[in-house]
Amino acid sequence: MKSYGFNTSKLFYTVAEIGINHGGDEDLAKKLIDSAVRAGADSVKFQTYLTEKRVPNDSPIFHILKQCELPFEAFEKLKNHANAQNIEFFSTPFDDESVQFLQEIGLNLFKVASFDVVNHKLLSQVAKTKKTVIMSVGMSNLAEINEAYRILKSKTDKIAILHCISAYPTNESDANLTVIGALKKEFDCVIGQSDHTNDIQVPLYAAAAGAQVLEKHFCIDEKMDCVDAAVSITETQMKKMVEEIRRIEKIFGEGDLSLTEAEEGTVQFRRFSDPV
Repeated sequence: MKSYGFNTSKLFYTVAEIGINHGGDEDLAKKLIDSAVRAGADSVKFQTYLTEKRVPNDSPIFHILKQCELPFEAFEKLKNHANAQNIEFFSTPFDDESVQFLQEIGLNLFKVASFDVVNHKLLSQVAKTKKTVIMSVGMSNLAEINEAYRILKSKTDKIAILHCISAYPTNESDANLTVIGALKKEFDCVIGQSDHTNDIQVPLYAAAAGAQVLEKHFCIDEKMDCVDAAVSITETQMKKMVEEIRRIEKIFGEGDLSLTEAEEGTVQFRRFSDPV
Protein backbone atom coordinates (compact mmCIF):
# COMPACT_ATOMS: atom_id res chain seq x y z
CA MET A 1 0.00 0.00 0.00
CA LYS A 2 2.87 2.39 0.73
CA SER A 3 4.04 2.15 -2.89
CA TYR A 4 0.67 3.58 -3.92
CA GLY A 5 1.00 6.52 -1.53
CA PHE A 6 -1.07 5.22 1.38
CA ASN A 7 0.34 6.05 4.80
CA THR A 8 0.20 2.48 6.08
CA SER A 9 2.16 -0.77 5.94
CA LYS A 10 -1.04 -2.75 6.55
CA LEU A 11 -2.85 -4.80 3.93
CA PHE A 12 -6.09 -2.83 4.38
CA TYR A 13 -6.68 0.92 4.64
CA THR A 14 -9.81 2.08 6.46
CA VAL A 15 -11.54 5.39 5.75
CA ALA A 16 -13.99 7.04 8.13
CA GLU A 17 -16.05 9.11 5.69
CA ILE A 18 -17.14 12.14 7.71
CA GLY A 19 -18.21 13.88 4.52
CA ILE A 20 -20.66 16.62 5.52
CA ASN A 21 -21.96 14.94 8.68
CA HIS A 22 -20.53 17.88 10.64
CA GLY A 23 -23.37 20.03 9.28
CA GLY A 24 -21.04 22.98 8.77
CA ASP A 25 -19.92 23.01 12.42
CA GLU A 26 -16.11 23.05 12.68
CA ASP A 27 -16.12 22.01 16.35
CA LEU A 28 -18.33 19.03 15.55
CA ALA A 29 -15.99 18.15 12.69
CA LYS A 30 -13.12 17.98 15.19
CA LYS A 31 -15.19 15.78 17.49
CA LEU A 32 -15.85 13.44 14.55
CA ILE A 33 -12.11 13.21 13.93
CA ASP A 34 -11.56 12.39 17.61
CA SER A 35 -14.24 9.70 17.36
CA ALA A 36 -12.61 8.15 14.28
CA VAL A 37 -9.27 8.07 16.13
CA ARG A 38 -10.88 6.19 19.02
CA ALA A 39 -12.40 3.75 16.54
CA GLY A 40 -8.97 2.98 15.07
CA ALA A 41 -9.59 4.18 11.50
CA ASP A 42 -6.56 4.86 9.32
CA SER A 43 -7.99 8.07 7.90
CA VAL A 44 -10.81 10.60 7.91
CA LYS A 45 -12.32 12.04 4.75
CA PHE A 46 -14.28 15.25 4.24
CA GLN A 47 -15.87 17.04 1.28
CA THR A 48 -14.50 20.40 0.11
CA TYR A 49 -16.61 22.51 -2.21
CA LEU A 50 -18.22 25.80 -3.12
CA THR A 51 -21.94 25.03 -3.19
CA GLU A 52 -22.63 27.32 -6.15
CA LYS A 53 -20.08 25.38 -8.20
CA ARG A 54 -21.21 21.96 -7.03
CA VAL A 55 -24.93 22.12 -7.86
CA PRO A 56 -27.33 24.59 -9.54
CA ASN A 57 -29.12 27.07 -7.29
CA ASP A 58 -32.44 25.31 -7.92
CA SER A 59 -31.09 21.88 -6.98
CA PRO A 60 -33.15 20.11 -4.27
CA ILE A 61 -29.95 19.65 -2.24
CA PHE A 62 -28.59 23.20 -2.66
CA HIS A 63 -29.67 24.44 0.77
CA ILE A 64 -28.42 21.31 2.55
CA LEU A 65 -25.02 21.59 0.89
CA LYS A 66 -24.84 25.32 1.64
CA GLN A 67 -25.62 24.71 5.30
CA CYS A 68 -22.88 22.06 5.46
CA GLU A 69 -20.26 24.05 3.54
CA LEU A 70 -17.15 24.77 5.58
CA PRO A 71 -14.87 27.71 4.71
CA PHE A 72 -11.56 26.73 3.16
CA GLU A 73 -9.57 27.84 6.21
CA ALA A 74 -11.43 25.33 8.37
CA PHE A 75 -9.94 22.42 6.43
CA GLU A 76 -6.38 23.40 7.29
CA LYS A 77 -7.35 23.47 10.97
CA LEU A 78 -9.02 20.08 10.64
CA LYS A 79 -5.99 18.67 8.85
CA ASN A 80 -3.73 19.86 11.67
CA HIS A 81 -6.15 18.44 14.25
CA ALA A 82 -6.04 15.06 12.51
CA ASN A 83 -2.27 15.08 12.01
CA ALA A 84 -1.73 15.77 15.71
CA GLN A 85 -3.50 12.48 16.43
CA ASN A 86 -1.69 10.51 13.72
CA ILE A 87 -4.73 9.91 11.55
CA GLU A 88 -4.55 10.78 7.87
CA PHE A 89 -6.75 13.61 6.63
CA PHE A 90 -8.02 13.93 3.07
CA SER A 91 -11.00 15.26 1.19
CA THR A 92 -13.13 15.11 -1.94
CA PRO A 93 -12.91 18.36 -3.94
CA PHE A 94 -15.82 19.24 -6.22
CA ASP A 95 -14.37 22.23 -8.08
CA ASP A 96 -11.04 23.60 -9.32
CA GLU A 97 -10.69 26.08 -6.45
CA SER A 98 -11.08 23.28 -3.93
CA VAL A 99 -8.48 21.14 -5.69
CA GLN A 100 -6.01 24.02 -5.66
CA PHE A 101 -6.65 24.83 -2.01
CA LEU A 102 -6.26 21.22 -0.85
CA GLN A 103 -3.00 20.99 -2.76
CA GLU A 104 -1.77 24.21 -1.14
CA ILE A 105 -2.33 22.87 2.39
CA GLY A 106 -0.31 19.77 1.57
CA LEU A 107 -2.76 16.93 1.12
CA ASN A 108 -1.11 13.72 -0.06
CA LEU A 109 -4.38 12.03 -0.92
CA PHE A 110 -7.39 13.15 -2.97
CA LYS A 111 -10.78 11.53 -3.47
CA VAL A 112 -12.95 11.65 -6.59
CA ALA A 113 -16.66 11.05 -5.99
CA SER A 114 -18.67 8.65 -8.12
CA PHE A 115 -20.63 11.60 -9.50
CA ASP A 116 -17.43 12.97 -11.07
CA VAL A 117 -16.14 9.87 -12.86
CA VAL A 118 -17.48 11.50 -16.04
CA ASN A 119 -16.24 14.99 -15.08
CA HIS A 120 -13.05 14.91 -17.13
CA LYS A 121 -12.17 18.52 -16.35
CA LEU A 122 -12.12 17.88 -12.61
CA LEU A 123 -10.30 14.57 -13.09
CA SER A 124 -7.58 16.40 -15.01
CA GLN A 125 -7.20 18.97 -12.24
CA VAL A 126 -6.93 16.28 -9.57
CA ALA A 127 -4.46 14.29 -11.69
CA LYS A 128 -2.21 17.35 -12.04
CA THR A 129 -1.58 17.29 -8.29
CA LYS A 130 0.37 14.04 -8.92
CA LYS A 131 -0.85 12.83 -5.53
CA THR A 132 -2.55 9.55 -4.66
CA VAL A 133 -6.12 9.53 -5.99
CA ILE A 134 -8.98 7.37 -4.72
CA MET A 135 -11.88 7.23 -7.17
CA SER A 136 -15.29 5.74 -6.40
CA VAL A 137 -17.05 4.40 -9.50
CA GLY A 138 -20.72 4.10 -8.58
CA MET A 139 -23.16 4.37 -11.53
CA SER A 140 -20.26 3.95 -14.00
CA ASN A 141 -19.74 1.43 -16.78
CA LEU A 142 -16.39 -0.06 -17.74
CA ALA A 143 -15.78 2.34 -20.63
CA GLU A 144 -16.35 5.35 -18.36
CA ILE A 145 -14.07 3.96 -15.68
CA ASN A 146 -11.36 3.21 -18.25
CA GLU A 147 -11.45 6.78 -19.54
CA ALA A 148 -11.32 8.26 -16.04
CA TYR A 149 -8.44 5.93 -15.17
CA ARG A 150 -6.59 6.97 -18.35
CA ILE A 151 -6.89 10.65 -17.38
CA LEU A 152 -5.60 10.02 -13.87
CA LYS A 153 -2.87 7.65 -15.07
CA SER A 154 -1.48 10.36 -17.38
CA LYS A 155 -0.18 12.22 -14.31
CA THR A 156 -0.02 9.73 -11.44
CA ASP A 157 0.58 6.01 -10.89
CA LYS A 158 -0.90 6.19 -7.40
CA ILE A 159 -4.53 5.30 -8.00
CA ALA A 160 -7.18 3.34 -6.12
CA ILE A 161 -10.56 2.46 -7.63
CA LEU A 162 -13.43 1.81 -5.23
CA HIS A 163 -16.39 -0.34 -6.18
CA CYS A 164 -19.46 1.57 -5.07
CA ILE A 165 -23.23 1.34 -5.29
CA SER A 166 -24.61 4.88 -5.30
CA ALA A 167 -27.82 4.14 -3.42
CA TYR A 168 -28.37 5.72 -0.02
CA PRO A 169 -28.75 3.35 1.72
CA THR A 170 -27.76 0.26 -0.29
CA ASN A 171 -29.44 -3.07 0.36
CA GLU A 172 -27.02 -5.92 1.03
CA SER A 173 -28.55 -7.81 -1.89
CA ASP A 174 -27.48 -4.97 -4.20
CA ALA A 175 -23.84 -4.83 -3.04
CA ASN A 176 -22.58 -6.75 -6.11
CA LEU A 177 -19.17 -7.54 -4.60
CA THR A 178 -18.22 -9.75 -7.56
CA VAL A 179 -17.28 -6.48 -9.27
CA ILE A 180 -14.23 -6.25 -6.99
CA GLY A 181 -12.66 -9.26 -8.71
CA ALA A 182 -13.53 -7.86 -12.14
CA LEU A 183 -11.88 -4.52 -11.30
CA LYS A 184 -8.75 -6.29 -10.01
CA LYS A 185 -8.41 -8.09 -13.35
CA GLU A 186 -9.02 -4.94 -15.40
CA PHE A 187 -6.88 -2.34 -13.61
CA ASP A 188 -3.29 -2.31 -12.38
CA CYS A 189 -3.98 -0.39 -9.19
CA VAL A 190 -5.36 -0.75 -5.68
CA ILE A 191 -9.02 -1.82 -5.61
CA GLY A 192 -11.36 -1.07 -2.74
CA GLN A 193 -14.98 -0.55 -1.77
CA SER A 194 -17.03 2.46 -0.71
CA ASP A 195 -19.99 1.08 1.18
CA HIS A 196 -23.46 2.57 1.67
CA THR A 197 -25.20 -0.25 3.52
CA ASN A 198 -26.20 0.53 7.10
CA ASP A 199 -24.09 -2.17 8.79
CA ILE A 200 -20.49 -3.43 8.75
CA GLN A 201 -20.92 -6.89 7.19
CA VAL A 202 -20.57 -5.89 3.53
CA PRO A 203 -17.16 -4.13 4.00
CA LEU A 204 -15.87 -7.26 5.74
CA TYR A 205 -16.98 -9.44 2.83
CA ALA A 206 -15.45 -6.86 0.49
CA ALA A 207 -12.12 -7.19 2.30
CA ALA A 208 -12.31 -10.97 1.96
CA ALA A 209 -13.01 -10.46 -1.77
CA GLY A 210 -9.78 -8.45 -2.14
CA ALA A 211 -10.83 -4.84 -1.51
CA GLN A 212 -7.92 -3.08 0.23
CA VAL A 213 -9.37 0.40 0.75
CA LEU A 214 -12.58 0.28 2.78
CA GLU A 215 -14.58 3.48 3.08
CA LYS A 216 -17.60 3.86 5.34
CA HIS A 217 -19.75 6.87 6.22
CA PHE A 218 -19.34 7.71 9.87
CA CYS A 219 -21.04 9.48 12.78
CA ILE A 220 -20.35 9.48 16.52
CA ASP A 221 -23.46 7.63 17.73
CA GLU A 222 -27.05 6.81 16.77
CA LYS A 223 -28.32 9.97 18.51
CA MET A 224 -26.39 12.23 16.15
CA ASP A 225 -28.64 14.08 13.71
CA CYS A 226 -26.59 14.24 10.51
CA VAL A 227 -27.11 14.45 6.76
CA ASP A 228 -25.93 10.93 5.95
CA ALA A 229 -27.39 9.20 9.01
CA ALA A 230 -29.08 6.55 6.84
CA VAL A 231 -25.72 5.25 5.57
CA SER A 232 -23.47 6.07 8.55
CA ILE A 233 -22.15 3.69 11.17
CA THR A 234 -21.33 4.74 14.73
CA GLU A 235 -18.00 4.88 16.53
CA THR A 236 -18.78 1.54 18.19
CA GLN A 237 -19.55 -0.06 14.83
CA MET A 238 -16.49 1.47 13.19
CA LYS A 239 -14.28 0.13 15.96
CA LYS A 240 -15.76 -3.33 15.50
CA MET A 241 -15.30 -3.11 11.71
CA VAL A 242 -11.65 -2.09 12.04
CA GLU A 243 -11.01 -4.89 14.54
CA GLU A 244 -12.55 -7.46 12.20
CA ILE A 245 -10.56 -6.12 9.24
CA ARG A 246 -7.34 -6.49 11.25
CA ARG A 247 -8.44 -10.06 12.00
CA ILE A 248 -8.94 -10.71 8.27
CA GLU A 249 -5.46 -9.25 7.71
CA LYS A 250 -3.95 -11.89 9.99
CA ILE A 251 -5.96 -14.66 8.31
CA PHE A 252 -4.71 -13.54 4.88
CA GLY A 253 -1.08 -13.83 6.02
CA GLU A 254 1.93 -12.85 3.94
CA GLY A 255 1.11 -14.88 0.83
CA ASP A 256 4.34 -16.90 0.84
CA LEU A 257 3.99 -20.42 -0.55
CA SER A 258 6.47 -22.22 1.69
CA LEU A 259 6.70 -24.22 4.90
CA THR A 260 5.14 -22.21 7.70
CA GLU A 261 6.18 -22.16 11.32
CA ALA A 262 2.85 -23.72 12.23
CA GLU A 263 3.67 -26.76 10.01
CA GLU A 264 7.12 -27.48 11.44
CA GLY A 265 5.76 -30.10 13.82
CA THR A 266 4.14 -32.14 11.04
CA VAL A 267 6.68 -31.81 8.20
CA GLN A 268 8.42 -35.00 9.38
CA PHE A 269 5.40 -37.03 8.26
CA ARG A 270 5.58 -36.06 4.58
CA ARG A 271 5.67 -39.14 2.28
CA PHE A 272 8.24 -38.74 -0.48
CA SER A 273 8.58 -41.27 -3.30
CA ASP A 274 11.00 -41.87 -6.13
CA PRO A 275 10.39 -39.83 -9.30
CA VAL A 276 7.78 -41.35 -11.62
